[in-house]
Amino acid sequence: MPRPSRHLDRALVAAGRELLPVLGCSGLTVRQVSEAAGVNIGMFHYHFRTREAFLRAVMQSAYEEMFSRLTLGIAKEATATANLRAALRTLGRFVQDNRALIARILADALGGDAIAREFLKDNFPRHLGVLLMLVTAGQGAGELRPMAATQAVAFCAGALVLPILVGGSIADSGALDPAFAEGLRADLLTERALDERIDLALAALVARSKRRGGTP
Repeated sequence: MPRPSRHLDRALVAAGRELLPVLGCSGLTVRQVSEAAGVNIGMFHYHFRTREAFLRAVMQSAYEEMFSRLTLGIAKEATATANLRAALRTLGRFVQDNRALIARILADALGGDAIAREFLKDNFPRHLGVLLMLVTAGQGAGELRPMAATQAVAFCAGALVLPILVGGSIADSGALDPAFAEGLRADLLTERALDERIDLALAALVARSKRRGGTP
């Protein structure tokens, strides 16, 4: 008997990525996903068996796409700072492209959802480890100022991610004048805006000896 097409599981995951930001982990049902994907419920259970396994697959599919780009973007011939810039750009664009999904996962985790918490516990240390490695390498090469690597990463995350998640949520809330909300999106949620914040963050972290004229 031939196995069902793998396109069905991809269609289900794609539907899950559309629905999860709206419904959350607790609100997403097998029937809703199956209907959105145009797949019968039997095929859902064939591919994923349980709703919980499906939720994990949806979150993990988005994360693995980003993590693959993150690690592949590290070039041996590049400086540590250039690799850090590339990594921050990859992470920032991932958050921009998936901000509704990420905001929902964070909200669900803070609300006590076990699957969302498990996802963050398993995956947050992975990209954090890459960033810590790049910061440490930059410090070792004298490119970045000496400080706790976790402090440097936290500073970059605050500069890059918070404007996307918080600013985006405010702009989408409907509480602002539409023209002002659109201006907020243009100022905070574009690739140009992201690259500007990366420039600012790295300028703050650069070692004094590397600054123009060696001045603070």
